[in-house]
Amino acid sequence: MPTTDIIFYQEEDGIVPIVDWLDGLPDKARVKCLARLGRLEELGHEMRRPEADLLRDGIYELRIGLQGINYRVLYFFHGKEAAVVSHGLTKERRVPPGEIDQAIERKKRFEANPEQHTFRPE
Repeated sequence: MPTTDIIFYQEEDGIVPIVDWLDGLPDKARVKCLARLGRLEELGHEMRRPEADLLRDGIYELRIGLQGINYRVLYFFHGKEAAVVSHGLTKERRVPPGEIDQAIERKKRFEANPEQHTFRPE
């Protein structure tokens, strides 16, 4: 099975929300989140619970838990071969609707101009 291309969403001003969020995490949490992104690269559309889940309107979450803290990475698919990572968050119960709305807006902006909103992690 071919791997899924992982793209990080980039704002017009060059800010990459997921990079800033990952940089602010404790080391163990960052490593675990990056490992889950690696699984997304391997499995793409085939990823299922408990690792990933569809939230709504084409927005998915990577589900990461560590020491009682729930980390979520929101993403969407662009075609069949790419997953675009919107941003990450720490949650207590469910992902707040505003976070999903933000990912939906980023999806619309990405689809309108993929080149402007693409950041590829090294």
